[in-house]
Amino acid sequence: QVQLVESGGGLVQAGGSLRLSCAASGSIFNVNAMGWYRQAPGKQRELVARITSGGTTWYVDSVKGRFTISRDNTKNTVYLQMNSLKPEDTAVYYCNADVQLSTHIYTYWGQGTQVTVSS
Repeated sequence: QVQLVESGGGLVQAGGSLRLSCAASGSIFNVNAMGWYRQAPGKQRELVARITSGGTTWYVDSVKGRFTISRDNTKNTVYLQMNSLKPEDTAVYYCNADVQLSTHIYTYWGQGTQVTVSS
């Protein structure tokens, strides 16, 4: 059984910062790519940032230069540093990981953490 546990969401004023964390635990052989998605009310879930096990990153255009994704492979943890937050960043943020269990790779999701940016 694999769990992804998120933390770090909250309420912040526009221009502020938050740091999200997501730790994978369980009978893990290896964690491949990890990422952060978000879903605002009435909108589809979108990929915000992704990082491979080797450290290659990808960002959606709307967060480039403001958000930074990183990971600690020794802790199976991914982080999302969010700076210069805008009201349009308000959403539930979900972490996602491709986890290798023995010979198969499965995708797991965190429970979601609310990020609210006030204007």
